[in-house]
Amino acid sequence: MTIGVLQLKLFIPQANSLKSKRQALKSLKDKIRHKFNVSVAEINAEDLWQTAMLAIACINSDKRLINSVLSKIVNLVDVHRALELVDHTIDFY
Repeated sequence: MTIGVLQLKLFIPQANSLKSKRQALKSLKDKIRHKFNVSVAEINAEDLWQTAMLAIACINSDKRLINSVLSKIVNLVDVHRALELVDHTIDFY
């Protein structure tokens, strides 16, 4: 069994409050969960308006499949119109 963890650092330019930030993140997190069947959580930077950190976990016996899924998530986030992808990392355990 392999666990893949994707960490995303996001910038939300139009967020002018924590409420607007959470609305933008909820939309993205729901889309990722439903499309890829992975776990998504906001980590760090919860109190900053325009910055967000997401952690996404995927478990499978095939490391290549995990890498493929997490790479597709990066591509999905990269074209999301409400946010900007600042940085990302993928780790395997």
